[in-house]
Amino acid sequence: MTTALTKSSRLLSLDVFRGITIASMILVNDPGDWGHIYAPLEHSVWNGCTPTDLVFPFFLFMVGVSIVYAMESKKASGLPQSKMILTALRRMVVLILITWCTQVILRWNFDLSKLRLPGVLPRIALVYFICTVLYLNTSQKTRDWVFVIALVGYYLLMTFVPVPGVGYANLEPETNLGAWIDRTLLTPDHLWRSSRTWDPEGLLGTLPAIGTGLFGIRVGTWLKRKDRDDSIKVSWMFTYGVIAVLLALFWDLFFPINKALWTSSFVLYTGGLATIGLAICFWLIDVQGHKRFTYPFVVFGTNAIAAYVLSGFIPHYYNLIKWDDKTIYQHLFAPCFSPVNASLLGAILIVLILWLVMWVFYLRKIFIKI
Repeated sequence: MTTALTKSSRLLSLDVFRGITIASMILVNDPGDWGHIYAPLEHSVWNGCTPTDLVFPFFLFMVGVSIVYAMESKKASGLPQSKMILTALRRMVVLILITWCTQVILRWNFDLSKLRLPGVLPRIALVYFICTVLYLNTSQKTRDWVFVIALVGYYLLMTFVPVPGVGYANLEPETNLGAWIDRTLLTPDHLWRSSRTWDPEGLLGTLPAIGTGLFGIRVGTWLKRKDRDDSIKVSWMFTYGVIAVLLALFWDLFFPINKALWTSSFVLYTGGLATIGLAICFWLIDVQGHKRFTYPFVVFGTNAIAAYVLSGFIPHYYNLIKWDDKTIYQHLFAPCFSPVNASLLGAILIVLILWLVMWVFYLRKIFIKI
């Protein structure tokens, strides 16, 4: 659905923070050469957290913040709660279908027996729907308890429940409980193509991912309060963020920070950093009024899902353009720069191309809402 944007109902710092995240997501997903990438632009091999590992949880965190603003706006307009839940359900289904259709279109392979069922958009969709239902039907105190139960429960499942066929609980890629559940329920043919034995967006990992969304709802609820001064809001956001990071580093000692498993320590670590990042943006942009630098990121942030979906199509067809049997990247960058710099410049070009497309949308006031 294409609609005009009501600017007064939006938090500018959230759009900017979302735009920075989307630009970063495109940058790390589309290097010029996958064999030559700067270390911070790669995911951790397993345990640990690079800047690239922050991108997805930051986006899920902002889904939680956005739920607060969107649902409160709909409540103010008198929309029935049942209609809001049905709309959230429809959006969840559409996002999942977009993922599956994109796979079919890009590969021109209509063999659905090899279709990957989990993925980034499906996880966003599930977290969005479940967090929306929780927000509309529970108090903040109840959601805080759900957050704690989700993280502690996931920790207990992953570290104490024996894995069938393995005999003991473990956190290894192919033999952890989440990997076994995915292979059993979804079958290997429907998992991540690079492994087929486990999936970084698997079913069990959705439980702590809901925690990331609830973390965002907690921060969004705090930001939305009208009985607190903005400086107090920022101070408490920094405090919450720092405490979450410190708790994560402690938990990391026995439940490692791990993006692929979406461990509970990873939820606290990334949620804390996202809170600090949003606090900085909120203070600079919405409180202090420093808005000159925001425009490029708002272009991405106000059309985030469209930018993400197109980031799968545009680089694909861009790489099909060839002359003298060489791609644009091989003509423009590879001969002129070191391998890692050429790869980085190739990724930046993709970001710029996608930004130009989103800029046209922005100028024509076209905002894609699912």
